[in-house]
Amino acid sequence: MKNLLLAFAMLLIVSNCNKNDDDQPTNPIDQLPPATQTGAGTFGCLLNGEPFLPGNSQNPLDCVYQFINGGYYFSLQANKRDDLNNRITLSLSTKSLEIEENEVFNLLENIDGNAYGRYSYATLETYTSQDYTGELTITKLDFTNNIVSGTFWYDIEDYNGVVHQIREGRFDMQFTQ
Repeated sequence: MKNLLLAFAMLLIVSNCNKNDDDQPTNPIDQLPPATQTGAGTFGCLLNGEPFLPGNSQNPLDCVYQFINGGYYFSLQANKRDDLNNRITLSLSTKSLEIEENEVFNLLENIDGNAYGRYSYATLETYTSQDYTGELTITKLDFTNNIVSGTFWYDIEDYNGVVHQIREGRFDMQFTQ
């Protein structure tokens, strides 16, 4: 009987060893928030194949869409801190460019009339360009409830010449005007 109880205890221990690992998605894309359109306050993408989710930083998410001095300005910024406590920021913006639902915007240079992406690490920042571009798709723009949702991807070369790939991006935010 003692051997039977010991065998049962060992079986129970072995069967529960990886229980916590089973609860975590192993595919990086499965760790991103779902693509919703409810103003859920979500943002996520793959940064060089790894999940990028805002948090662990002051003001982890911010979204603004304003008409200023005759031009429309959209800005969505997501922040987090890495293991060295450096701030990483990914953002999507327009400069004197109105966004519309179901439109695809090329992410190019940070100049008037363009949409663009930004990557910053610590205090150094870079922008999409003619050589390193991407796309922003607005899937919902609701002025009654101030909701903007969409998807994005872009490539961006940092200040050290390293090209970062931002993929499978999605957001569902309430914006301020």
